[in-house]
Amino acid sequence: MNTWELSDTLHRAVKMAMDAGEAKSLEEAHALFSTYRLAARVGPDVATSGTLQAIVLTVVNTAARSFLGGVEVSGHTAAPLLVPWQGCTTLGEAVESLGGRITAKPDAAVPVVLVGEVEPIEAQFCVRATFDGWEAGVFPADQGERLNEAHEFAPAGVLAGALAVSEAFQHVRGSNVLAGRRRLGLSLWRPWDPGAWLTPAGVGPPLGCLPTDLWLIGLGHLGQAYLWTLGLLPYADPKSLHLVLQDYDLLVPANLSTSPLTFPDMVGQKKTRELGTWCERRGFRTTLLELPFGPDLRVRDCDPQLALCGVDNALARSALEEVGFRRVIEAGLGKGVREFLAFQIHGFPGPQRARKRWELGRRAPSPSQEVGRPAYVALAKEGLEACGVTTLAGKTVGAPFVGTAVAAIVVAEIIRQLEGAAPLGMLDATLRDPGSVSGTAWASPVDPFNPGSTENLIPPPARTG
Repeated sequence: MNTWELSDTLHRAVKMAMDAGEAKSLEEAHALFSTYRLAARVGPDVATSGTLQAIVLTVVNTAARSFLGGVEVSGHTAAPLLVPWQGCTTLGEAVESLGGRITAKPDAAVPVVLVGEVEPIEAQFCVRATFDGWEAGVFPADQGERLNEAHEFAPAGVLAGALAVSEAFQHVRGSNVLAGRRRLGLSLWRPWDPGAWLTPAGVGPPLGCLPTDLWLIGLGHLGQAYLWTLGLLPYADPKSLHLVLQDYDLLVPANLSTSPLTFPDMVGQKKTRELGTWCERRGFRTTLLELPFGPDLRVRDCDPQLALCGVDNALARSALEEVGFRRVIEAGLGKGVREFLAFQIHGFPGPQRARKRWELGRRAPSPSQEVGRPAYVALAKEGLEACGVTTLAGKTVGAPFVGTAVAAIVVAEIIRQLEGAAPLGMLDATLRDPGSVSGTAWASPVDPFNPGSTENLIPPPARTG
């Protein structure tokens, strides 16, 4: 049995059932996740709101990778597509291209997500994903609550969709009795303030300028989620966005389970080249860098000065402030069956130096405790050597809606800074309880800095009050 082949093919969400001891074999874990299904119902107003469509497509894309029984979408799916996706012209075409299935009505036996002006249905789990400007939220559908949905902002749609799928996932996993029964959300304008998403201050300003020059470090789970969110932004001229894409790995089947822009025909190819092709089709300009990120890299004045980091590597992260970027926004995801819903975001320069945060010489991680779970014992009996079992057990679990939620915050943070807001210093949160978020904008002075900006397609709305 080939250890590396198993490591590269193991579905990162299915692994949860193995690590938790629920499944006695890899096959049993897959069978369990194949029973997970999700339904979405969309109203007629999706025909006039790109943000509502961003919610729908994020729900489908992230759920199709974690609910292996399938994702069904019903309602007004014939609406013209207002956000760019793979040459599709209707919302339904985009849904199907992302692995969703169009149906006449939602199945009340599975979790249901409502988007837009649509009545709740009688179901064990039914939530409404909603937004207003920079605010994103999820409400139990039977409470009849909904944000105003008056001011368009695509990252809020991405966040609302990811939050809805997270709630449904926690529900089917039985890991959180509150999932689907609570109101939860976040203001991307004030992400460190847990109550801002329900206040006028949390709506934020109308969408203004969009970024033009970015350097992406890593093109896995988080890196692709950054691109997913950037791709939904309404660029007046997509060619104004130049992206440096840095990675050196190949895409493997495991990427299908967590990375929102990996599709089966891309497996086995270089991440930079496949994602570069995706970006070029979206109209963005790219420069590909197929090298590991480290302290020996030097950023030139002509290169993008704002970097988005999505790599889980202490050596690389410790060097983020040493290679010449003017600003860096870095994100990391939690590990393990419980902590996979957690995340942290750091801004550099910020309250803490990157090298101090990920100082070298840290204690090596302890061996995985999951090796004794029944599914790993079964693999050993089937012929997987001991070191192979340890390697496999040590792989991180993950779910695409987590990285996608984080990406919405990170991309919104770029736009916050373009609006002149104080940079985010640190954010610590978990989708298990978004109300427990903590963090702050960095009040200390930083050098004035414009990473490059361009116009969007959305005219500023008339504000009242």
